[in-house]
Amino acid sequence: MSDLTHFNQAGEAHMVDVGSKDVTKRVAVAEGQINMLESTLQLIKQGGHKKGDVLGIARIAGIMAAKKTADLIPLCHPLALTKVTLDFKVLEDEVSVQCRAQVETSGQTGVEMEALTAVQVALLTIYDMCKAVDRGMIMLDIRLLEKAGGKSGHWVREL
Repeated sequence: MSDLTHFNQAGEAHMVDVGSKDVTKRVAVAEGQINMLESTLQLIKQGGHKKGDVLGIARIAGIMAAKKTADLIPLCHPLALTKVTLDFKVLEDEVSVQCRAQVETSGQTGVEMEALTAVQVALLTIYDMCKAVDRGMIMLDIRLLEKAGGKSGHWVREL
């Protein structure tokens, strides 16, 4: 259990003490995608969905989710985020929408969970808005791509 920082010596879950860590700029980038029917992708692209701008609403949902991560993940620290961006790319060949989130703060702990939460909730929002026409959508490949800042330094996923 000693390698898992969210457990104390007795094996009990606890919130990690970050009080003695240096305040540094922290950045995390995550991405994921949602596969769907071609007709669903066309509805999203053309903006013809009855509920409105699917990707615009998903962007706002992702930003809100990043800000609420500590309310959702029990041992995450509440953070004052300085920047949250979500970008969507239509992948025609894969009949999917890719979401990439970048989250930043100046603090004592990283923002990986906030970036991952932003991506997942944005994809869930796309699912929610489109489920009336496509219940078979699949969210996949949600992953951290990069993190920077703090004692452990810069990490980039090898693709």
